[in-house]
Amino acid sequence: MSFESFVLDARIHAGIQSASYTAPTPIQQQAIPPILSGRDLIGIAQTGTGKTAAFMLPILQRLTVHPGRGVRALILAPTRELAEQIHQATRQFGSCTPVRSVAIYGGVSKKRQVEALRRGANIVVACPGRLLDLAGERSINLSQVEVLVLDEADRMCDMGFLPDIRRIIKLLPMRRQTMFFSATMPDDIRKLADSILHDPITVQVGVEAPPKTISHALYPIDGGRKKQLLLAMLKQRATGRALIFTRTKYRARSLAGDLSKKGYRVSALQGNMTQNRRQNAIDGFRTGRYDILVATDVASRGIDVADIGHVINYDMPDTADAYTHRVGRTGRVDQAGEALTFALPQDEGMVLRIERVLGNTLERRRLEGFNYGTFNPEARPKSNGNGKAPSNDNHRRLRNADRKPGNAGRRPGTTRRKLQAAGQRRSGR
Repeated sequence: MSFESFVLDARIHAGIQSASYTAPTPIQQQAIPPILSGRDLIGIAQTGTGKTAAFMLPILQRLTVHPGRGVRALILAPTRELAEQIHQATRQFGSCTPVRSVAIYGGVSKKRQVEALRRGANIVVACPGRLLDLAGERSINLSQVEVLVLDEADRMCDMGFLPDIRRIIKLLPMRRQTMFFSATMPDDIRKLADSILHDPITVQVGVEAPPKTISHALYPIDGGRKKQLLLAMLKQRATGRALIFTRTKYRARSLAGDLSKKGYRVSALQGNMTQNRRQNAIDGFRTGRYDILVATDVASRGIDVADIGHVINYDMPDTADAYTHRVGRTGRVDQAGEALTFALPQDEGMVLRIERVLGNTLERRRLEGFNYGTFNPEARPKSNGNGKAPSNDNHRRLRNADRKPGNAGRRPGTTRRKLQAAGQRRSGR
């Protein structure tokens, strides 16, 4: 399939050629036709799959074929680097059209952005905070917006932008085309989508298999010794630049703090960081000021750092696609990389799903010289045959307990008194 298959203006095809795009990616193949037809859409795809062109080419087609004045398309992005990236892609794809784009985000002077809006913009790519500032000052008029795109919607949710997004939506016309693009669909985003999208079509694509230059290994462990295993592993082997993934923001901060106390040059990257702190962490990791970056899945998107020798899954990812996206940060440009995953007994179901995606069995390893106590890392838990381990309920309970400090080991909704009473009943007291 080629881009010629899509009904696009010749000027847009010229922009596609200038960007050296030859064939549409799976998300572009699935999303462009319904967007061109005017449908609302939910696109579930990871970064690096071609999402920007998937929504921007149809927007450019609409605004080129039916020209008009004012801001007619609004794209919301969680970070200024993503907003700038979308803006530059828009300029390139639309270089042969009369359509003009402006990027609006914090951390820079408002004056130049306001001046660009006054010169005329049909597409605005914005971070929610700065957009609301300019709207409050009446420096931007959103009453003519025909198309709204929320890019990386789950990340905006994780960064606390949902109230801002709801305020922005109230400033827009009711009749419009709306698109959500997200790697995952958390409940808050699903509820928002249900409330503002009209009969949306959903398209979903996975991520490509990780490079063959990556070696994969599994380290079975019990939950109480994960941190000790990580410290022993870092002490035994020269990991070079390492990216460590955790499931929650709290654990990312806590683990980075523990590693820092042990003398490691480490920073944390999680969703609710300010733009400047986030950029400082990424730049420090890229330049070598930090050897280790501890990150959550959502916060790690957009990281483009070469020479990451190791990816360590301290917490098991929630999906097999998330695994391939994590480990794809190493082994780039035909360089060797290593993906090391800590697996609790209740993670076996996810391990099986990851192995099916990889087409290989993950090598089980035991760290030499590490005291595993009574835990046997060679013992492989049995699955029930459908890719689910028998203890997934415990997995969910542990995951929920980790969301806030002080909840470890406590069942959600269960007080200490109830736990004590339950123990007394079991002991026959």
